[in-house]
Amino acid sequence: MTTVEPAPALPRWDLSPYFRGLDDRDLLGALEEVASSVGRFQALCDERDVRAGEPRAVSAEDGETVELVLTALDELMARSRLVGAYLYAHTTTDARDDEAARLSVELQASTASLSPLIKRVEGWVARLGADALAATGPVARDHAFWLERAARLASHQMSEAEEGLAAELGLTGGRSWARLHGEMTATLTATVDLPDEGPTDMPVTEARGLAAHPDGAVRRAAFDGEVAAWRSVEMPLALALASHRGEMVALDRRRGWEGPLEVSLATNNVDRATLDALTAAVRASLPTFARYHRAKGASLGHGDRGLPWWDLLAPLGTPRRFTWDEAVAAVEHAFGTYSPGLVSLLHRAVGEGWIDAEPRPGKVGGAFCMPVRDEESRVLLSFDGSFNSVQTLAHELGHAYHNTQLGHRPWLLRATPMALAETASIFCETVMVEAGLAAVGDDVAARLAILDGDLVGSAQVVVDIHSRFLFEQALSAERARGAVGPARMTALMAEAQDAAYLDGVDPDHRHPHMWAVKGHYYTAFYNWPYTFGLLFGLGLYAEFRRDPERFRGGYDDLLGATGLGDAAPLAARFGIDIRDEAFWASSLDVIGDRIEAAVALMG
Repeated sequence: MTTVEPAPALPRWDLSPYFRGLDDRDLLGALEEVASSVGRFQALCDERDVRAGEPRAVSAEDGETVELVLTALDELMARSRLVGAYLYAHTTTDARDDEAARLSVELQASTASLSPLIKRVEGWVARLGADALAATGPVARDHAFWLERAARLASHQMSEAEEGLAAELGLTGGRSWARLHGEMTATLTATVDLPDEGPTDMPVTEARGLAAHPDGAVRRAAFDGEVAAWRSVEMPLALALASHRGEMVALDRRRGWEGPLEVSLATNNVDRATLDALTAAVRASLPTFARYHRAKGASLGHGDRGLPWWDLLAPLGTPRRFTWDEAVAAVEHAFGTYSPGLVSLLHRAVGEGWIDAEPRPGKVGGAFCMPVRDEESRVLLSFDGSFNSVQTLAHELGHAYHNTQLGHRPWLLRATPMALAETASIFCETVMVEAGLAAVGDDVAARLAILDGDLVGSAQVVVDIHSRFLFEQALSAERARGAVGPARMTALMAEAQDAAYLDGVDPDHRHPHMWAVKGHYYTAFYNWPYTFGLLFGLGLYAEFRRDPERFRGGYDDLLGATGLGDAAPLAARFGIDIRDEAFWASSLDVIGDRIEAAVALMG
């Protein structure tokens, strides 16, 4: 009798370096210390009269105050980050962990007053002048960009009392609506009528994962089951999103913003000229992506109607399957084509238990990397053995590498906006794809599998995110005028998908309930920075190919400076003008070349 060895277990991350468990007295003490630190910080701001007011000259006492304020804020950020990351690591891997959820709410409550306190600091900086404060000493000088940005944001503040009330109400308003979406998504069940097994209940995240299944009948069944699941909860999810967006629109108006998009640009340190250039290049590229989708649809037997939604992620060619060890080895090889530093980062992440790769009920979908302490991170993904999972591993480890370059800086200077936070991850993902293509050589089926897998991701980041961008613009405008229900949200999503996918996707088989799927809508215009990051990363990779040594000499410095300046000046370090549509078009040309290669292989 042959004994079948069980497959090796996929890794779960190790949280023991931080706390021994949710009942650890050190954790409870850390929670109390965060609350106490917030209280002490408020007392410092009160004692030193740190608040907005009539402009005046900077005094010697102000120099002492700014040092105390910045140091206290950095220390508070470090404490709250450690506790918050630990609790988030629990809630994202087990949505049913009531104790972790309770402690997370406790942490949110204890830090609720921090946001209005930071706004007080911003108002104080604007009152005295960022440049004048930065000249008072070494701590302030190191935080010069933070002070400059604080002064800019101060012009969009309500009164101190109003900001405090908004933060307090947010605990039972915006944050609660976002938490409701997250918990419903993590626990929602879909019934999928599998071809060989019949109706099968599974987490909706698992059903979404079947979108890349090799059997088209399974993909269609999973899509139908998933959409039915979202329809079953569309009313509470629409109420949550509309209520959250209504709060966002109202607060933005009271703070003097034109709307949520302007807030997103400011928080990402990106100007409107840059976004307009990026968006124009994206619109110009949409017919090329539609050509890819039509060719893929034809290759899968759908004729000229375009690709049905359930086949967007359908694998083409002969995709290789990876064990976990093989995936790690593939990433190690790819990282080795760039630098030993990336390889060392991989070894550290694997050896120190940074990675949670096991799919399981209650675990959130998607993937992320979060900084925890110093240079340490934790990476979440749901590994399924596909090359896409290998790419995802490389992508998230790129974030972890970025965190190592930021780890020596105070926490206020690590706050990298989303647009630049994707720089290292996209670069690492591109390195992974190039290494994968080189490894398969002239094997047509294997090349097609890698090219198509990469283009699936690019289309998601360029085309689908453009549809989300259009949807969010329409939602914000309509919510400013009144209520928006599930039927209207579904119609707006369909219109956005029509405008983004053109004739590449079958108009009768799209996914107009995507508004219910994504938790990203609970942060203003969260998604466009991913497009920025993809195309900026491709541009940087092109720079690396042109002059590897020069690139290596400046790349780590660029990553370490992403919290120290606006996007355009940072890009200029590499001679890149991100306000020029031509830069974004040249990055999209890289994708266009891959589309041409893939279409040719489809025959």
